[in-house]
Parts: sequence; structure tokens; C-alpha cells
Amino acid sequence: MNLMEESFQNKEEKKKKRTSTIILGAIIFLVIAIVALTAYLLYIQSSTLRLALNGQQNEKLKQILILEKDGTVYIPIKEVAGYFGYESYSGEYTNRSEDPSKCYVQNEKEVANFTLGSNKVYKLDLSNSSENYEYIYAKKPVKAINGVLYATSEIIEKAFNLSFQYNQEKNRINIYTMPYLIQVYTKKALDYGYTQISDVFANQKTILQDMIVVKKSDTQYGVIDTEGNVILEPKYNNITYLPNVGDFLVENNKKVGILSKNKETKVQIMYDSIELMDYDAGLYVAKKDNKYGVLDFRGNVKIYIENDEVGMDISNFTQNNIKNKYILAGNLIPVRKGKLWGLFDKNGRQVVDFQYDSLGYIASSNKDALNLLVIPDYNVMVACKDDKYTLLSSTGKELFIAPVADDIYMTISGEQKHYYITANNGKMDAEEYLDNIGVSKTRTDLTDNNQTNSNSDEIEEKNKMQEVENMVKELESNYTSEEMELPDPVNY
Repeated sequence: MNLMEESFQNKEEKKKKRTSTIILGAIIFLVIAIVALTAYLLYIQSSTLRLALNGQQNEKLKQILILEKDGTVYIPIKEVAGYFGYESYSGEYTNRSEDPSKCYVQNEKEVANFTLGSNKVYKLDLSNSSENYEYIYAKKPVKAINGVLYATSEIIEKAFNLSFQYNQEKNRINIYTMPYLIQVYTKKALDYGYTQISDVFANQKTILQDMIVVKKSDTQYGVIDTEGNVILEPKYNNITYLPNVGDFLVENNKKVGILSKNKETKVQIMYDSIELMDYDAGLYVAKKDNKYGVLDFRGNVKIYIENDEVGMDISNFTQNNIKNKYILAGNLIPVRKGKLWGLFDKNGRQVVDFQYDSLGYIASSNKDALNLLVIPDYNVMVACKDDKYTLLSSTGKELFIAPVADDIYMTISGEQKHYYITANNGKMDAEEYLDNIGVSKTRTDLTDNNQTNSNSDEIEEKNKMQEVENMVKELESNYTSEEMELPDPVNY
């Protein structure tokens, strides 16, 4: 090989090396670019909120949510109702109006009522005949944004019976409706050896707690978890889930009791019927041998089962917007023995003897008058004795010297409610009367489940009650005839 050939070969080898180096560099650059682009796309994807409803991406639903920095998700109540199978309306279900500070949603089985500024949502099960509302609480209240009512995902989840899962790190929201979950787990229940999932609406809510009420046969009901593990054996004639309490009403041989999901017996299976009275008070109404009483959540008797009725028919008082027929004026449990009514408080103490012929006023002659059971802003209720009416405070104290009124009724004008008292051809505004005898309006703290009062509130309430007692004594001393009359309205 001569020098020219050797030089040419060296040049070719160098050229090949340069080409290889360039190709390798290009490949490395391309790989780096692809990795960078992939990382960028993954970053963009992870930083973009993705929402799925029943497993399907839903951009429209995503766009109407408001996410706050602390992870709270606010959702426009009426705007999302249709996505979850509900109709939405302004106002309140039992008190229809166009009030923009309230709204309710409804499907064929349930209603949920929302109020601006409140963290308490009332729900009514339309699939049974109970007149009592359930209620749920949330950490943050309903608020208005640009005139639209918004609730947190915590409220929306409970109100619409959803599974709402928000992974803030991955920026993912997965929402599942109860009908969708029932459909999914119906097949699994069959695989686990059961004939079907209970079709009772209250029982279907267990799916949101990873439980399923199942049937083995027409007379064998049990509870399993979503993995098929037994919670309550399928040996009961019937089972009804109590969503507020989280326990189960079980029936055997026409007797009922309460069991927990941990198999603990809360109330012995020995009663003819048990119904939730109030969750906050922790009370049930129980029936045995055709008599009624009250139990606490541990099965302890609070009011002896010896009465003919506990609670009352409130169907005549629809305009009064009463949500619990068992507890009136915030504290009073109406109880009937024979033909007379008495009152107990939520602790089971009798505060009014069995002496009233009826509770509430039924309008008759006055065409503008509406039936009245309670004046809610003052937590007072109407009672009747010998065809005369009186007002009772939430502690059971009569706010007149005796039942002396001819009428105590309500009117509604322009969606505003007014309350009146008539006696001896005189008429006065009931709220003015209550203000002047020292009965203060109820004060509600919406952020702590309505269960706490400050010491200053207690002192103020005691002072108010003392003022009432002093005024009543003064009024009583002014009556010298046997016939009692209301104070003249012009004096107030």
C-alpha cells in the first residue's frame, strides 16, 4: 500500500467516525428530546384536572367546579343536579317559593334541601311514608358565588348519594353515582352466592359505605362488604339500613332491634317497631304491645313504653315547615296518654303533665288564617285546653297565665309569615307579644352542628327567663276577675 492509498483510507475512516459521532449525537439528542417532551406532556397532563363520572371523562362537569388551594371543591348545586339524575328548584320543598337563598334537588325517591350559610342539609326519603327528615352536616356551609349557590364536595356527596374521590396530588376526580355502583355490585353479589341486592332505597345507600344488604332468599337477609366478606349473617327476616346512624334495623319473628356493622347489639330484638326520632338527640321511638315510648341509641328506656302516641300527625301544618314530628319547638316531645297530651324534653323528663286536649291550632272561620303548631323563630308551640289556646316555651312553660286565647294562627303575605293572637275581640301580633314578655328569638350556630352555646348565651337566657317570670307575675296580679284576658295590645 502506497502513501496515497494509506492517506485516503485514513480520511475515509475519520469521515466514518465523524459520521458515526454525528449520528450518535443526533440519536442521543433525539432521545433526550423525547424524554423531555414526554416528561413535559406528563407534567401538563398531571397538572390538568381530569374528572370522570361513572368511569367516563366529563369536561362540562369539570368546568363548573371551583377548586380552592386548601383542596376544597365547591360545586354549583342546581347546575350539577342533572348530571346525577336529579331535578333542581329554588326555594324549599315543603315551602315552595322563589327564594334564591334556598334550593332543593329531587328525584323519584328523595329530596335534599340546601340553605345559604348553613352546613346542615335536610333530606326526605320519598320512598316511605315517614314525615321525618334526615339531616347531614358538613364542615363548611353553603355559599353564594355570583348569586349561585355552591356547596362543598362533602355536602354534594352526601346529598346526591355519590362516591366523590379527589386525589389532589394526581389532580384526578372520580365520581360514581349510587345507581351505577348498584349495577356494578349486583353482578358481584350473584358471584358471592346471593340472589340479589336489596331494592329498598335506604339499603342501597350502604354501597357508599362499602357494604351491601343482600338476600339469600325471601326470608333471609344479610350484609356483606364489597369484597364478599360477611358483616351480618343472612339469617334475618328483614334488614333496613339507618343512614344517619350507620346501624341496621333487623327483624326476626316480627320483632325488631338494632345491630351495628360490628355485630354489636345496640337494641335488643324485642320491639314491634323502632323508628329514628332524632340523630342529634340520639333517640328512637319504640312500639311494644301497642304502646309507645322512647329509647336512646344504646337501648336504654328514656320514656316508658306505656303511651298511646309519641310524636304527632303534622300533616295539617304543612305551611309551618316542620321537619320532625317527634321533637317540636326544638326540645319538646309530644306524648299522648288516653285523650290528653303531655310533653317531655329530649332528656326524657316530663315537663308538662297530660292536660291538653290537642296541640296546634286548626283554622276555621277566618279565611285568611292558617293552621299553626309552632312559631319557629321563637321555639314556642300552640296548645289547646277547653277550647282555649296558649303558647308553650321550649321548656314547657305556659307563656299566658292560662289558656285564654280564642285563636293563635298564621298568615302569609308576600312569602312573609305573620303570627297573631286573638282574645276577647282583641288582636295582637304574636311576635311582638313574645318580644315584650322577654322571649328571645332562637340563635343558631350553623358551624358547630347547633349543639353548643357560650356561657354568655346561657346567662342571657336565664336573665330572659327571669324577666318572663317577673312579667307573668305582674300580669297575674293585675287580674282580679275569674275570667283571664290577654294584656291589651296597645300596652306593648
